[in-house]
Amino acid sequence: MFHAETQGRSGISAAVAWAVTLWALLGGLVLLAVVTINVLSVVGGVVWKPFPGDFELTEIGVAVAVFAFLPYCQLTDANVTADIFTARASPRALALLRAMASLLAFGFAALLVWRMYLGMIDQKTYGYVTAILQVPIWWGFVPILVSLALLVAAALITFFESSREVRA
Repeated sequence: MFHAETQGRSGISAAVAWAVTLWALLGGLVLLAVVTINVLSVVGGVVWKPFPGDFELTEIGVAVAVFAFLPYCQLTDANVTADIFTARASPRALALLRAMASLLAFGFAALLVWRMYLGMIDQKTYGYVTAILQVPIWWGFVPILVSLALLVAAALITFFESSREVRA
């Protein structure tokens, strides 16, 4: 099903690639739901009444979707890069830069998992909810933490793959 992402990978790295791809697709569905809610709110505002709490759901939904795409971008080497600086670099130098970037992504993702988890606990402890719909804020942290955990795994995979290229 996800041939392009799992191609050349086996075992755990193929399983992670499959999970990351599925997670990104779910993030796309969340984004589609956000767009649908906004369309319903605009049409409802013209025809009858707007969708209550649409901006609250938009905030949470877009955050969840963006984080869902991060592991996929890491795994498929689709992050923004400044190719002008590396246009003449050798394949080995590019692999070294990718390995360093993967290690950096791993560090940031691990730090964010830790801090976002503590943030979720605080949101849950204090009972913070959205103003209109009264949706608990901490609910949005759960899929974001899953995304960050997948980003940690994707960064490790890309680090080891790039390290193999450097040694080759």
